[in-house]
Amino acid sequence: MNTALWIITGLLTAVYLLSGLGKLFVPRERMATMMAAARWVLDFRPGTLKAIGALEILGAVGLVLPALLDIAPVLVPLAASGLTLVMTGAVTMRIRRGETRAALLDGGYLALAAFVVVGRFALEPFTG
Repeated sequence: MNTALWIITGLLTAVYLLSGLGKLFVPRERMATMMAAARWVLDFRPGTLKAIGALEILGAVGLVLPALLDIAPVLVPLAASGLTLVMTGAVTMRIRRGETRAALLDGGYLALAAFVVVGRFALEPFTG
């Protein structure tokens, strides 16, 4: 179980780190033209996108760094909890826009983050 949690945590860290960096440093107009599934960015102000990107980066760092450094590892499931909230908003926005496939992908990330929450709070916590 611990191995599965680490693999999923690593995957989520990579996804959220890249996604967050994109939201911070790529202009929203360019992001909207890069992928058809990213047209949602035009519905948000640039400051809002940067805030979402910053939250994703903080969540990605919080998934791994506390456990690796063994400093407050309880922050790992808390970071995963925060990312589940971010992804709940993403799924809701995708459903409202009628983007069913994108909502399913975001729902998958939501499920993986929720698995890390349950796994690190109850199944395989870092602190005894």
